[in-house]
Amino acid sequence: QLQLVESGGGLVQPGGSLRLSCAASGFTLDYYAIAWFRQAPGKEREGISCISASGGSTNYADSVKGRFTISRDNAKNTVYLQMNRLKPEDTAVYYCAARSRFICGSYHEPDFHSWGQGTQVTVSS
Repeated sequence: QLQLVESGGGLVQPGGSLRLSCAASGFTLDYYAIAWFRQAPGKEREGISCISASGGSTNYADSVKGRFTISRDNAKNTVYLQMNRLKPEDTAVYYCAARSRFICGSYHEPDFHSWGQGTQVTVSS
């Protein structure tokens, strides 16, 4: 069974940091670009960051650029999202997803074949 599991969410104060993890089971992440999405209350899900299968290429939405860093450890079959200088508007459920390609492209959701169940991130004082 192909499965992605996110972890690391929680409650953090504005300006704080969290590191999310996305672990795969049932398949290896080596051959897939992995993206992080988020969905805030009352809003559509949006793609915020992606990393290529090799880890050599990354991209970020403008809203998180300079604050979030995506990385991967293929030996651990895990992708990470380091989130720094968090803001209340970062509050959302965060999802990881595997793209059916080696490289990143658009965040068109049908291009992603496996999704995690999501982890809640709440930024509040």
